[in-house]
Amino acid sequence: MTETATTTASKSQRAYETVKARIVDGTYSPGYRLVLAKIAEDLGVSVVPVREAIRRLEAEGLVKFERNVGATVSGIDPTEYLYTMQTLSIVEGAATALSAPLIGVADVARARAVNAEMRECLQHFDPVRFTRLNQDFHSVLFEHCPNPHILDLVHRGWNRLASLRSSTFRFVPGRAHESVDEHEVILKLIETGADADTIEQAARRHRSATLDAYLAQAAAIDLPTQQTT
Repeated sequence: MTETATTTASKSQRAYETVKARIVDGTYSPGYRLVLAKIAEDLGVSVVPVREAIRRLEAEGLVKFERNVGATVSGIDPTEYLYTMQTLSIVEGAATALSAPLIGVADVARARAVNAEMRECLQHFDPVRFTRLNQDFHSVLFEHCPNPHILDLVHRGWNRLASLRSSTFRFVPGRAHESVDEHEVILKLIETGADADTIEQAARRHRSATLDAYLAQAAAIDLPTQQTT
């Protein structure tokens, strides 16, 4: 690869990372028009690497092209969110239950420390940071899962949520308070050696409650959630 090609690839990667980050954190909301020339100007690059970055994001489903409009940020598909959360509640519940006997005192302490950060985050609520901490918390609980196939499904579910830019807590911030309390319940079950079924059901209810909160809020503002049938 020539030096020029290498430089272009580097600029394209930077443009890709920047635009994707802005989509994920909500700076570029669904429907936002991505003006390539403006983005290029902001990054101090030509339009070429930005165009390449946008094509990558289109392939990932984060960007779409509309006739007479150009590139815009894709909306969040409520059907995909519903199915992803339903699936994740099952596989993550199983992974957490299988992990429980392998979770040590240090792991519990780490999870509790993360949950304490989440509780502090509630005071000046930042849904993006809260969502990131939430993933950190749950990772402690499911990463010890000895079944690699179940663990792979959990990772796929979390990755799919990331691609959906799912910060449910931005949409239903009240759910965040309940989530932190439920985390402590799950940790106490693990600490006290509760049976696998009890832990699995608690983890599943926790995930399902987040989905239920989203669906209730969506119904209240008449978002398209038909796909529950």
